[in-house]
Amino acid sequence: RFIAKPCAITLGIQDSGPHRAQPNAILEKVFTAITKSPDAGRLEGLAKQLDWDVRKIQRWFRHRRNQDKPTTLTKFCESMWRFTFYLSIFFYGIRFLWTAPWFWDTRQCWYNYPFQPLTSRLYYYYILELAFYWSLMFSQFTDIKRKDFLIMFVHHLATIGLITFSYMNNMVRVGTLVLCLHDASDFLLEAAKLANYAKYQRVCDAFFMLFGVVFIVTRLGIYPFWILNTTLFESWELIGPYPSWWLFNGLLVTLQVLHVIWSYLIVRTASKALVQGKVSKDDRSDVESSSEEEDVAPSSTKGVLSTSSNGSNPLNGHVPGGQCTGE
Repeated sequence: RFIAKPCAITLGIQDSGPHRAQPNAILEKVFTAITKSPDAGRLEGLAKQLDWDVRKIQRWFRHRRNQDKPTTLTKFCESMWRFTFYLSIFFYGIRFLWTAPWFWDTRQCWYNYPFQPLTSRLYYYYILELAFYWSLMFSQFTDIKRKDFLIMFVHHLATIGLITFSYMNNMVRVGTLVLCLHDASDFLLEAAKLANYAKYQRVCDAFFMLFGVVFIVTRLGIYPFWILNTTLFESWELIGPYPSWWLFNGLLVTLQVLHVIWSYLIVRTASKALVQGKVSKDDRSDVESSSEEEDVAPSSTKGVLSTSSNGSNPLNGHVPGGQCTGE
């Protein structure tokens, strides 16, 4: 309210929503009580009832769906909050772990386990991360619903489960490594969204490409060969198959599966960007373009860096001319 909003206004982002649909009692009743996306048969019936053409009714429903979505200013403020948190917690984690012996030798995560001290800095690191992911879990149900809703829900569940479980079992050393690794790329995606909302196309594309590289390196490279290696093999060797070993590693492997799915989507988006010269549609998004833009170019290649008003992962409108628009 006092930082992000003034920054957005300074960058020229207006607090104005999408074009509002023309008031119509019959269509409004269908929209609120029956369906927000009528099929061809219902469209034909409404066209005869109102003496409108089908295209006009389709345009009305698009307008009506879009007018309920948050404004660019709202999404900018939310992304700026996430960017601030991810960047701050990442540097806090790096500063804390730089002097930690298990950061340089993962076998230190299991020496003298479970009798390892819990320092105040480690405690606050854990509590801050846990609180933030709980907030993401709840806000997901009030944000724009996206195609990766279920994947994000599973991700938040697995993350909260891992943080809580590792804390209860004093596996906080390896837990800090997992947290820091995941924070390494998240702030870059939020930076891309901020540049997108401010309409800095090249900056948006650069941040998104950098995000993709860091994401793939950390989630498909460092995570399996550094984190999973120590939790699956080094822990087995040093302390044996403790009772919770299977659950703990099952959650970590679940995260790895999600990493593979997201990496595929990122690579597909990046490959389209290389071909089209812009960041194209993020396949995780389930938001549609505005009716005016679809009327002008219903099948054109319109750029979208799609991101929801929540964060994960994951905008309202396709902007032609290479502009990167995202949630």
